[in-house]
Amino acid sequence: MTEPAQPVTNERQRRQSDEFSGTRGRTWFKALTGRDSAMPGDPQSVLAADVFVGQKQVRLLCVVPDLNGRFPCARHGQVGLEEAYTLAARIREVTEADREREKRPIVAIVDVKSQAYGRREETGGIHLAAAAASDAYVSARLTGHPIVALIVGHAVSGGFLTHGYQANRLLALDDDGVLIHAMHKEAAARVTRRTVPQLDELAQTVTPLSYNVRDYAKLGLLHKLLHVSDPGSPTAEDIELVWAEVIGAIQDAMVRPRDLRNRIESEGARTTRKASRLVRARLMEQWNR
Repeated sequence: MTEPAQPVTNERQRRQSDEFSGTRGRTWFKALTGRDSAMPGDPQSVLAADVFVGQKQVRLLCVVPDLNGRFPCARHGQVGLEEAYTLAARIREVTEADREREKRPIVAIVDVKSQAYGRREETGGIHLAAAAASDAYVSARLTGHPIVALIVGHAVSGGFLTHGYQANRLLALDDDGVLIHAMHKEAAARVTRRTVPQLDELAQTVTPLSYNVRDYAKLGLLHKLLHVSDPGSPTAEDIELVWAEVIGAIQDAMVRPRDLRNRIESEGARTTRKASRLVRARLMEQWNR
């Protein structure tokens, strides 16, 4: 049985706690909902709230750091066992409640470093937990819940796949502090047996290798890049702008197909992902024979 974490006691840990408590995910969750605490019974690393936008109720979800969390590998904003299962539960709660009524939108505020890597997570079945959250998002989307992911910080690896990537529409802040990728740059360098400077050089000509959110936008996966004055401490005008864009993305999702074909049929994808489109076309030809 996992021993409960010891409370933060020394000054260094307190400074770290203060640092992580001000991450962008928490900042934007509070800015958009007016709240920054977990629902009763949930781990402190998962924030969920229902807010009314006009006459429409919206559920917002966010994974945030918790330095006193039970699992050490999930204390700095990673999606671990508790986080993934809590996301799944809060999404299923919405789909069950709305089964016979209008499907409320779900907004995933994304600032996740990765999934949690650790022996405890592997033993406990992190793959099953992550699958549960991903499946909950997919099920909600396919049953008519418009889902928007608002990427305000990092959206990396299995953390993003679990929380946010299954949304109908992806929005991201246009800022150097936003990073969307399959893995962190240092890990990518080790896997490809290159140096980080070599990867940076390749990224200038191979768009998918870039860690710049503006290059990511060229792939056609994002619905829109959002320009705000202060991504780390949003102003009232920033909050109003972001809400307007989120509502616009929700409305767009409601009148479009519920699958994710928009990501491969977008103008950006037609320009920068020609090979991917060709492979998909050939696979469909063989599948339909």
